Amino acid sequence: MHRYIVSKFIGLMCALVILLAACQNQDYSPKPRGYYRIAFPVKDYVLANTGGCPFTFEIPVYSRLVDDPSKNTEPCWKNLDFPQFNARLHISFFRIGPASSFEQLTEDARTFAFKHTTKATGIEQTNVSVPDAKVYGLVYTIKGNTASNYQFYLSDSTAHYLRGALYFNEKPNQDSIQPVLDFLKEDIQHIIHTFRWQ
Repeated sequence: MHRYIVSKFIGLMCALVILLAACQNQDYSPKPRGYYRIAFPVKDYVLANTGGCPFTFEIPVYSRLVDDPSKNTEPCWKNLDFPQFNARLHISFFRIGPASSFEQLTEDARTFAFKHTTKATGIEQTNVSVPDAKVYGLVYTIKGNTASNYQFYLSDSTAHYLRGALYFNEKPNQDSIQPVLDFLKEDIQHIIHTFRWQ
């Protein structure tokens, strides 16, 4: 019986030594935080029903163009909703005139884009020029954990002006929204390239 207890004790001590040795592994590192895999729809576009506004463009079939229901909106202010991605492109249209000059409107767009500089890691500006359609403008790509990462304005420089800003209804986190942002940027570029004044 004494020999049985001794062998059990030795076996227990060996197991304890092995367990302690295994816990001393210094190469352990936790898994990085992961994000959900996103299934992107096939890109296909249709002509948007802008409801009599003086512009047209093509929108993705997985989006919805609706009138902006916010208080104090102007005619032809729209929201392009992407329900699958919890994102919205706010679209504001203005007629250029004494109350809102082209210079003032473009400065407002610049101010809206650069108000994100406290959280942005960089802001890139890309010119838009489609002379045959009299569509000119600027695209702001805002990098970092900002509320809006993609904004633009389009104008004919004399009578019409349109501004767009993409927002996600999520806490700004560049790492988690980047794949969706890249996907939607292609759609917004398609909107810009198919944009026409009426």
